[in-house]
Amino acid sequence: MLEVEDLHVRYRRLRAVRGVSLTVGEGEIVCLVGPNGAGKSSTLRSIAGLHPPAQGDIRLAGRSVNGLAPETIARLGLSMVPEGRHVFTQLTVEENILLGSQMRRDRKQVRADFERMLESFPFLRGRLATPGGKLSGGEQQQLVIARALMTRPRLILLDEPSLGLAPMVVDTVYEILKGLRDEGITLLVVEQSTHRALENGDRIYIIRSGQIELEGECSALTDERVEQAYFGFEQTEAEADHRTRF
Repeated sequence: MLEVEDLHVRYRRLRAVRGVSLTVGEGEIVCLVGPNGAGKSSTLRSIAGLHPPAQGDIRLAGRSVNGLAPETIARLGLSMVPEGRHVFTQLTVEENILLGSQMRRDRKQVRADFERMLESFPFLRGRLATPGGKLSGGEQQQLVIARALMTRPRLILLDEPSLGLAPMVVDTVYEILKGLRDEGITLLVVEQSTHRALENGDRIYIIRSGQIELEGECSALTDERVEQAYFGFEQTEAEADHRTRF
């Protein structure tokens, strides 16, 4: 579904991403995990077309999207839920959801999808006239996921969906994400928590200082090995080739 090869991202003289390569298969939850400043959000922004790569190639369903506008990439089936949720606080819940359908012309199907969102996120039905800013953090996160789904995406990028949420609410959000995966939607999720990524993802990439330090199946990785890559602990000679595959 998604292939990123030798991605470099720069902000003037700052090199935020240095040769990142990753893949996301159809129907997977893949987690991109790393500390603050590791290059996670910069990677997502480049994939979504919000910041052009300085080098490398990004392919969506086999098609290179380098240089395409974010709106064009969205039409190809990609939707992004940015860090901080970005709810339009003065708009109602209904208006926030329908913003996700702005590029669509199939009005009848839009209404059907809107009803499906109310079934998938039942609390929204009773809050349709409520300003988005009046919702709790967990409710806002579900609202922006519903908004993203209104684009009918094949791939959703989520930038730290658990940020600022209580643990029980985070569990609810990830149950929703796993349900979307089971429906065939592909997800690339940026996380800071290695534990959440290992618990909820299919595969994981650890990024530090703009480079991938470790990748593998979540079921095959130990907390200790992931923490070594996350924090940059000294590796053994057998691991010194910089990139470990499982």
